[in-house]
Amino acid sequence: MESKMKPLNSNMKWEDFKLNSDGMLPVIVQDIENNQVLMMAYMNKEAYEKTIETGTMTYYSRSRQELWIKGLTSGHYQYVKEMYLDCDVDTMLVKVEQVGAACHTGKRSCFFRDVLKKEEI
Repeated sequence: MESKMKPLNSNMKWEDFKLNSDGMLPVIVQDIENNQVLMMAYMNKEAYEKTIETGTMTYYSRSRQELWIKGLTSGHYQYVKEMYLDCDVDTMLVKVEQVGAACHTGKRSCFFRDVLKKEEI
């Protein structure tokens, strides 16, 4: 991981974001190569600052209630390439270089469950 870590320069401070009721910012993550939506997670202030400091996606795990550096235990890191905010400044879109699987199930994307039934021909 060390060789890919690269500090980022941000135009935004944490205080500029509109946070949800838990004081967090929802983050949608896409693959920089093909725009596949990989996952959705949350950042708190510490996670945002760590992401900017390292260039490696860092989140806040609501279930474990701790900082979560994506890939630290799995080796499936996400290296930030682009970051965008939506028009309301309350959701972030991050395009990453994904190493390995994004989902804890081992799937490339967390979005693999088809909700709609396929029509038979």
